[in-house]
Amino acid sequence: MVIAKKTARTAFRTTALAFSAALLVAACSSGGGGGGGKASISTGAAKAGSGTKVTVRETEFALKLSRSSFTPGTYTFTADNAGTTTHALEVDGPGVSDVRTKNISSGQNTSVTVTLKKGTYELYCPVDGHRQLGMKADVKVG
Repeated sequence: MVIAKKTARTAFRTTALAFSAALLVAACSSGGGGGGGKASISTGAAKAGSGTKVTVRETEFALKLSRSSFTPGTYTFTADNAGTTTHALEVDGPGVSDVRTKNISSGQNTSVTVTLKKGTYELYCPVDGHRQLGMKADVKVG
């Protein structure tokens, strides 16, 4: 009886160790490059923090950008929630699709970095209904 318990315990430990090793190998070989945020894996995303910095002040219900002239290149948009409700920032346009920040509470900020080509991009708050209430801005790159 003692031998059977010891054998079962050893088999369980071996299985748990093999499973843990398999998870570790899968995580290290996923090719995602880390980051984990949507912006780092979406089309058009660039290395976080690189490029020209642009502040996007978010209030109920408007966006105000710190610059109005854009040339092709890499930009880091910092969403600054100056409002009283939760906001976020999403960028869509040529070569950039569904690149967004996480949701942020009042007084917080977060950034998303994208590479913009010549064309028109829409920046907007993807929180339910905010875009339709006016939290959007078109950016012409050229």
